[in-house]
Amino acid sequence: MIAQKYKQMLGAKSVIRELAEYAAVRGAEIGYENVFDYSLGNPSVPAPEGFKEAMVRLLSECDPMKLHGYSPSLGIQSVKEKVAASLNKRFGMNYTAGHIFMTAGAAGAIAHAVRCVTVPGDEVLTFAPFFPEYHPYIDLSGAELKVVPADTQGFQINFEKLEEMLTDKVAALLINTPNNPSGVVYTKETLEKLAALLRRKSEEFGHTIYLISDEPYREILFDGAEIVYVSCLYEHTISCYSYSKSLSIPGERIGYVAVNPACEEADSIVSMCGQISRGIGHNCPSSIIQLAAAEVVDETADLSVYERNRNILYKELTDLGFSCVKPGGTFYIFPKALEEDANLFCQKAKNYDLILVPGDSFGCPGYFRMAYCIDTEKVERSIPALRRFVETEYGKR
Repeated sequence: MIAQKYKQMLGAKSVIRELAEYAAVRGAEIGYENVFDYSLGNPSVPAPEGFKEAMVRLLSECDPMKLHGYSPSLGIQSVKEKVAASLNKRFGMNYTAGHIFMTAGAAGAIAHAVRCVTVPGDEVLTFAPFFPEYHPYIDLSGAELKVVPADTQGFQINFEKLEEMLTDKVAALLINTPNNPSGVVYTKETLEKLAALLRRKSEEFGHTIYLISDEPYREILFDGAEIVYVSCLYEHTISCYSYSKSLSIPGERIGYVAVNPACEEADSIVSMCGQISRGIGHNCPSSIIQLAAAEVVDETADLSVYERNRNILYKELTDLGFSCVKPGGTFYIFPKALEEDANLFCQKAKNYDLILVPGDSFGCPGYFRMAYCIDTEKVERSIPALRRFVETEYGKR
């Protein structure tokens, strides 16, 4: 008999992917340049030149047996050393290579982190709005994801609801800042309050509550802001990072787990990740991509286009009467739809070749997401379509 659990998942495919597929089909009909596709969070700027140069140099100069062979189970030592040194320099941490585990992106990092700190039947809490793929990441590990309702005033943490849901069954919290889909960055005050609550509840329950911090948008911040590094505020933090957005290399699938050295069982967790890989078939990310990413560990692609796009869309949306929290980072914006049913709202938008993602699967019905990781020229050309949609369907000018 086949696994019914996975067969049943066929009826609940990713809404984001389905809309991206629709946009591709529509683009074949009218030209993709005429489809204003805000569905998929795929970076729209090239990788830094240094990454290309590192790849060329490695291919030209490195021993091919080393370059294309298996990496060690826990990642290439020199790469882990560079990652640790970069984090220590930037955030005042004291990581060693032994606290770093190389993964296939942040998804792979979360998959390992969750399995390190939960057993089947445990609960993991996250906060709406949240990335929908958290459900398979968590639920298929044997733990259960539970979602704390959103604070829609500012998309910070809803502490009243969190305290209600934070029982002794909770093994970990999973946070995402800067946040997909809202673009909101948790304030230092929010994170300090969360850390204090977790310490108090850990003591009350008699077991550590871990904090898994999903950080792929850490470098995409606006208005001159600097990131608050979560591990600096809570000792039992496991950071999950991806170079997909910062270096614009999502297809290369490279990221890492960084275990706070002060974390309970810090000396065991990375080695445990190696054993978890044996069970889920992760088995080492690409050697050449590890080495190339390490060469540009402190660089980013030119991420400034995302702030320009944010400014254009936020002004236009608010001028048209949308309620919207201004994003502090990422390349997403998450306005409230102009009718209660965001699915119907987004369906109507397709008639104007606007591809928007309803917020239900993000845990916030009535909202919609726009992924503005597209050329600024295309954002600007989408504005007349957006105005026409709003004026025709909702009578707003």
